[in-house]
Amino acid sequence: MAAEDGTAQEYVPQKKNKEPTETEKRRKKIVPGSLMKAEIRPGGGDARPSDGDQVIYHCTVRTLAGVVVESTRSEYGGKGTPIRQVLGKSKMLLGLLEGLPTMLRGEVAMFKMKPQMHYSEEDCPVSPPSSFPRDDELHFEIEMIDFSKVVSDDLGVIKKVIDEGQGWESPREPYEVKAWISAKTGDDKVILSPKQGEPYFFTIGKSEVPKGLEMGIGTMTREEKAVIYVTNQYLTESPLMSVVGLEEVQFEVELIHFTQVRDMLGDGRLIKRRLRDGKGEFPMDCPLQDSLLRIHYKGMLLNEEKTVFIDTRIDNDGQPLEFSSGEGLVPEGFEMCVRLMLPGEVALVTCPPDYAYDKFTRPANVPEGAHIEWEIELLGFEMPKLIELQVTEDTYLEFMFEDYEFLSYLYHGSFFQDWTGLDFQGVMDEAEKIRTTGNRLFKEGKFELAKAKYEKVLREFNHVNPQDDEEGKVFLNTRNLLNLNVAACHLKSGECRKSIETCNKVLEANPAHVKALYRRGMAYMEVGDFEEARSDFEMMLKVDKSSEPDATAALKKLKQKQQDVEKKARRQFKGLFDKKPGEIADAGTDDRGEEQSTSENQKNDDQEDSNGTDTEDVEDVANEPREGLFSRLWPTGRRLFSALGLQRCAIL
Repeated sequence: MAAEDGTAQEYVPQKKNKEPTETEKRRKKIVPGSLMKAEIRPGGGDARPSDGDQVIYHCTVRTLAGVVVESTRSEYGGKGTPIRQVLGKSKMLLGLLEGLPTMLRGEVAMFKMKPQMHYSEEDCPVSPPSSFPRDDELHFEIEMIDFSKVVSDDLGVIKKVIDEGQGWESPREPYEVKAWISAKTGDDKVILSPKQGEPYFFTIGKSEVPKGLEMGIGTMTREEKAVIYVTNQYLTESPLMSVVGLEEVQFEVELIHFTQVRDMLGDGRLIKRRLRDGKGEFPMDCPLQDSLLRIHYKGMLLNEEKTVFIDTRIDNDGQPLEFSSGEGLVPEGFEMCVRLMLPGEVALVTCPPDYAYDKFTRPANVPEGAHIEWEIELLGFEMPKLIELQVTEDTYLEFMFEDYEFLSYLYHGSFFQDWTGLDFQGVMDEAEKIRTTGNRLFKEGKFELAKAKYEKVLREFNHVNPQDDEEGKVFLNTRNLLNLNVAACHLKSGECRKSIETCNKVLEANPAHVKALYRRGMAYMEVGDFEEARSDFEMMLKVDKSSEPDATAALKKLKQKQQDVEKKARRQFKGLFDKKPGEIADAGTDDRGEEQSTSENQKNDDQEDSNGTDTEDVEDVANEPREGLFSRLWPTGRRLFSALGLQRCAIL
């Protein structure tokens, strides 16, 4: 995922400032001493209900003198039916909203409530019964019968956990699930016998079980047992059972196992299917960061014969493949999937051509446009010395399941690397290694990966403190060059606004930086901000006379591009305002002469983009604006390039 500016920052979710909910506003009204609790009978277990859970309880309200005001119990004049409500969603008294989450299953407790905690609360959502003593302090005796997970907001699907499962991961589309499933109606009539034959196997999202059951299983973890109550609106037809005429079904489910199947791009083209579990906790023990990986893999064409074009156990003398992630050494789809594997895991990956070999060095026996299947075993990996993740576990969970940009973010290796203990020269040496890798990736057209390398160095530079003026000059110049590298990557990727923002960082430090002016001018020209582009190119002429050939060529191209835009506009609206009232004008009438001229201009632009000053080349800077006397006198200097092992100035 591209960073918003040249100083690469950690990837964190953008959280919006949400308005407090009505429940949160009500809870702020509670004052100390207005709600007191006394336990009458202890409950069992250690689980307590939370917001979103359905609670089932009996309630008896008494005055402080012991007179029963109202009750759900038959012995006190009630109907004998317990109350069913959902915490945080059902309308309930403030004292109950606050008190019920403190109770265990089976517990009986007495809550002493001030009037503002029951019906005398300002804007109380519940109306009191007739003749109710709403202004009195009262005792509420509560028996917590049960509570369970509500899967759907309308209470159409409710889950009650019998045995807790293992881990935190739950199945979701398109995971493959294996579970024992039995079912009965509300009057205990068995409609699906338990544990007959093999556990039921199905795929989430393919309507192979009723919708409500699938929703409930989607909240379960491995080896969990639960009862899932599903009402008729969620009882859809499926191969599992017939649901015709059923009002409610109680499913008893034991989740034996599920296979992780990940849609890496969100469009069904790049699919990773786990064949064998690895060791560790997903995703914390995966090689999310840039690492040295050891794998065995078999590559097959997705044709009828499943033609094998490579098998490292055979073709590589049985030796595994070793490669460093984040350096573009394997196809992008391959690396994205390996980053989400655990050591010892075996996965089957189906990959489209654009993430396989159409944008990578293609083996001789793989045709162009081939869909690929890889069977990958991650033997192990080694991370660089002390990686400091700046992403919380909650962020992992949110993005791993919802945001496919995060997968791209992982692929591009945007994490922190600790350089603690290195002196300034050691930091610069490490920076040079990463920069060199970025240069190679840029040459290969892998601009996102190259940008990630430059941003990694910029991120580390946030923690570098030069000790003297000499180090400060080297540091400043290196940071400016890296920002220009990032700007070039943005420009190549079509992210011109981001390129402009990154160039601005350089120009804030050095307003006369010729290369930053040139690159920002090119970005302005691409987005159609012609006046801003002209201003940058003219500024080049003012601050450095030696840049005149490059600035002049850029101004010439700018003039031509502006003329092309004006011609296109005239062509589009030709004749629109030349008709008399009542006549129909056709916008966009073809003009062969102008079309031919535009075509020639476009061809010239393309040629210039291939050979002229607009093209970036990582090592060859003959087409870059030259550094003149003014720039050489600015606080940079050739000492930087000697320190980096370079003999000449190079932007990338």
